[in-house]
Amino acid sequence: MHGEYRILALFGEAFTFLMILILLMNIEQRKMKRSNDKRRAILLLASWYLTVYIVLIAIEHFAIPPVAEYVALAIGILMLYIFRKYYFPFRRKCTKCGKKLDYKQWIGCDENLCIDCYYEKYPEEKPEEKKPGKVESEDEMRRNNAGKEKVSEIDWDNWSGEERCTLMYVIDKENGKVLLIKKKRGMGKGLLNGPGGHIELEETKYEAAVRETKEETGLDVKKEDIVELGTLRFQFKDGLTMTGYVFITYSWSGSLMEETDETIPFWQDISSLDYSKMWEDDEMWLPYALSGRKIEGYFIFDGETLIDGKVEFPEDDE
Repeated sequence: MHGEYRILALFGEAFTFLMILILLMNIEQRKMKRSNDKRRAILLLASWYLTVYIVLIAIEHFAIPPVAEYVALAIGILMLYIFRKYYFPFRRKCTKCGKKLDYKQWIGCDENLCIDCYYEKYPEEKPEEKKPGKVESEDEMRRNNAGKEKVSEIDWDNWSGEERCTLMYVIDKENGKVLLIKKKRGMGKGLLNGPGGHIELEETKYEAAVRETKEETGLDVKKEDIVELGTLRFQFKDGLTMTGYVFITYSWSGSLMEETDETIPFWQDISSLDYSKMWEDDEMWLPYALSGRKIEGYFIFDGETLIDGKVEFPEDDE
C-alpha cells in the first residue's frame, strides 16, 4: 500500500475493530424489542463503510491520484448527510422526558425513550416485580415445578412462561363456524387448534396473533378487530413452561389457503367440534372462549397428556 494514500490507510487500520463493534451491536439489538430501525441503521453504516473502503482500494489499485480519496470520502459523507434519517436514528436523550438514555435504550429503542417512558407507553412489557421473600431462582422454580402433578401445588403468582405464544379463533357468526388448523409438524403434530405460534422478540402479542393467522391460513385480521379473551399457563413435566394468549375476532379478509408447510386450515362447525382431536385442555375452556367469555387457565402436561388443570372465569368475580 502506497504511503500517500492516507485515508485508505486509516480505513484499513480501523476495519477489523469497527466490523467487530458493529457485529456485537447488532447481536445486542436482536435481543431488544422495537429496534428494527436502529438495527437497519447499524447495517447501513457497515455497508457505507465497506463501500467507501472498496472505492479507496480501487483508487490505490488503479494508481489514481490521491486527491481522489478526498473526493470519494466527501461524496460518502454527503450521502450520509442526505440520508441521515436512516443512518442516524440514534439520540442521546429521551424524546419524551429529556433524560439521558442508557446504552441499551440508545442502540435499541427506535423511539428513543428512556426505560421509564418506554414502560409507561408499553406497560404490558414491563417485567413483573418480584415479591418480597422470594428466594428461588427461576431455574430452581422450573425444576421444582416440573415434578408437580397438581395445579394447586404450583405458585402461579411467581410462575413465568419460558415460551410465549398466541392462539387466534376467527368466528364466522353467520354460518356458525370457527377457523381451525391441523398441525402437520412440530409440537401438537396431528392435533387441531386455532392458528397461532410463538411471539417474536420485536413483536407484541397482538402483532404476533395477526402475523401467525396470516402465515398459517392466508386470512388477514386487523389488530383493532381482535379481542384478548385470556391467558393459558402450561407447565410440562419435562420442565418446559409456556404462556398462551387467546384471541377472538369476527372480522377477516382474504382467501383461505388450502395448505401450508406446517398447517392445513379449514372452517369447522362450532356445534360439532371434535375435542378428541385437540389438546386435552381445550374442552375445559374453548367452549366458553368461543362464546366470548373471559378465561384464565392453569394446566400441567406430560407430553400431550393432561395431568391436571383448572379454569377460572374473571368476570364471575366482578
